[in-house]
This record gives sequence, structure tokens and C-alpha cells, in this order.
Amino acid sequence: MTADAQPTIHLVAGSTGAGKTTYALALAERTGTLRFSIDDWMTGLFWADSPQPIEYAWAIERVGRCEAMIWKTALDAARRGVGSVLDLGFTRVEHRARFADLAREAGLPVVLHFVDVPAETRWARVQGRNAERGETFAMNVDRAMFDFMEGMWEPPGEDEMAALNGVRSG
Repeated sequence: MTADAQPTIHLVAGSTGAGKTTYALALAERTGTLRFSIDDWMTGLFWADSPQPIEYAWAIERVGRCEAMIWKTALDAARRGVGSVLDLGFTRVEHRARFADLAREAGLPVVLHFVDVPAETRWARVQGRNAERGETFAMNVDRAMFDFMEGMWEPPGEDEMAALNGVRSG
């Protein structure tokens, strides 16, 4: 397995239950790149200490810390010739644009991978993942959390896909 010919930053976007982590795992394997999953970082570093019920402000502040360290590490890897797959959710246009800008500022190509799956299929997947607690399980997602994330979801439009060398899967 070899790293990308030129280190590429791959952004994996999709709403809850779309299969982003499964897609990111396969993409990293196929391209010989590093994979960074916000779910792995958050559960590994902070989940045991999280307030219950989870507080949005508490979580988002820690997500920001994780993302800063993920970017620093991805940039170090790129300087050594290894690209990265960023499985950070990328729920909002602004979030995707921020990481695309970071990649461009570093002189790195960026590709947006949009995992596009209908909501009813995604909810069924989430229920199955909650029950099975398999390889891609990071935390239990109840219907309220699913609906909250669904309300925040901004799918990439055609202009964004074109600007970020978009690849659609589903």
C-alpha cells in the first residue's frame, strides 16, 4: 500500500448514519492514507467525563480541540508525503469550507466525499449500530440526537461539489 502520489486531504461528509466511518475506513485503506475520526477522538478522550445529559457547548468546545490536533497531525503527515481522510462529520458548509481552506493554504489538494443516503435508511442503520455495537459504533445515538443532527445537516450543493472535486457515493 502506498500513500497518495501527492498528499491529499479527503473530507468525508454525510448526515448521521450515512456510513461515513465505513466509507472513510475503506478510503484510507485504498489510498494508503491516515484516517482521523472525530468520534474516535471524542469517545477516547472525553466521553467518560461528559455531563449527562450531554451538553452541546461542552461537546463542541472539545470537538474544536480535537479538530485542531487532528489538523496539526494531518499537516505533519502531508509534509511527510502521506495524505489524510478526515471523518469529522462535516455537517455544515462552513465546516467543510474551513478545512478545504486549510488544505489549500498548505498547498494540498482536497476532495470532498459526500456519502448520500436517505434519512429513513440512515435511521435504520443507526438503530442497528446501537444494537450491534460493532466496529463503527462510537456512542449510542437516540432518535432525539438523530433529529437534532438532521436539523443541522447542510448537504453539499453542486457548486460545492465542483469546487472541492466532489465524489458522491451512497
